[in-house]
Amino acid sequence: MAIRRLLRGRVSRERLNPVVEEVCDRYDLPDGSVEFLDADNWLSTPLVVDDQLFVKVTSEQNSLVHALFTAGRNLGAFSSGTEGFFQHFDTPVEMAEHELAATKRMRELGLNVPEPLEAFEVDGLGVLVMEYLPAFRTLDQLDADAVRSHAPALFEALATMHDNGLAHGDLREENVLVADGRLYFIDATNVRDGRIEDARGYDVACALGSLTPHIGASETVAAALSAYSPEELLAAREFLDFVNIRPDHSFDAAAVKGEVEKAATSSNGT
Repeated sequence: MAIRRLLRGRVSRERLNPVVEEVCDRYDLPDGSVEFLDADNWLSTPLVVDDQLFVKVTSEQNSLVHALFTAGRNLGAFSSGTEGFFQHFDTPVEMAEHELAATKRMRELGLNVPEPLEAFEVDGLGVLVMEYLPAFRTLDQLDADAVRSHAPALFEALATMHDNGLAHGDLREENVLVADGRLYFIDATNVRDGRIEDARGYDVACALGSLTPHIGASETVAAALSAYSPEELLAAREFLDFVNIRPDHSFDAAAVKGEVEKAATSSNGT
């Protein structure tokens, strides 16, 4: 548990005070009230300021953990038969600036994301400021019927990213929000230039792994086929075991592989 707390690296309230003051100054917020979000987040301290702004604060320790996670993910990519394609940023503010840029790019593509506002540095901390969605649920908080109804839209949004040279890189249930009946994506990570094809397979595998526990392998693969070809799902299949060993995914990888192979066989037979 001590190691787990160390890795989380939550920023102390004393160190956060200058961040909150800076945010209030920049956005003319009178109160400076802070709500810490109860999120399983290892790479930042997420909070809400004055019920208006979502702020992610990244510390040097978060950056170190990100480096460790990146190395582990790249090793996992090697185990799937491809060169590692995740990229680490050297400083907390670089992490915040990348997420801001990735979120802006997704918004330009017409995808639903919280409005990205700015990224800056305060006393060595990276600070990302975004629109706060006050009424949302994460994918894992939905019932099966709701997940089923949103599944095609999730894959369509991923395909839009991929068709425009963008990858999410960290798709999991907590990073897909539902607000006002629409899907929103958060927490995109960085993928090395020129590795979009490998990242596509990984993203799709993560989506398959996120949806399968809720609606089953058959319906999940059927939803994926609304946006991806059987050949693209076969490429994603190679990442399923890697995704399944992550602590934030748990699904029947064998069942998903079977449905993907069934779809590929059916496609080849027609």
